Amino acid sequence: MCSPLHHCGLIAAVEQVWPRSLRQRCLAHKKRNILGKVPDRTREEVKLALSAVYNAPNRQVADLLAADFITRYGDLYPSAVSCFTDDLEACLAFLNCPAIHHRRIRTTNLLERAFVEQRRRTRTIPRFFDERSCLKLVFATLWQASERWKKVRMSEIECRQLDHLRRELQLEKAQLTKPEPVKAAA
Repeated sequence: MCSPLHHCGLIAAVEQVWPRSLRQRCLAHKKRNILGKVPDRTREEVKLALSAVYNAPNRQVADLLAADFITRYGDLYPSAVSCFTDDLEACLAFLNCPAIHHRRIRTTNLLERAFVEQRRRTRTIPRFFDERSCLKLVFATLWQASERWKKVRMSEIECRQLDHLRRELQLEKAQLTKPEPVKAAA
């Protein structure tokens, strides 16, 4: 298991390499982390409140429900609420994408299945003869996973929404990297 410091370094590296991408946190894992900080007697109630936030139809509703969650549970379960607010943006990133894709992209199930398959295949092979043989196996596993990903259908409307999202992300990137104007000395 990675240490939190290693995890933060990995996130920073990914954001540096792909600064215009959205980072989606796996909501199944995040829920488990939050619910682990709540007493058993109220776990179901908190789980329902979390699900309401994470299943919101749009970002505005999610923000309202998140604020309610923070207000309602902040004093009762500060560590759970701290966990909830940490990475909230990454937990709700999927809401920027077309609604028809939300169910598939708010967890890491597609990616995790590929990792499980890779582990299954490498257990039967005690060692690789060379780097190329390892890469071939990884490629085959990812190719198989990509076949499942093709089931995500996109209509003309979803394609336009994604194009709009790409333009927004490029604009944000341009604004973040825009140099500060030099002020004239008075």
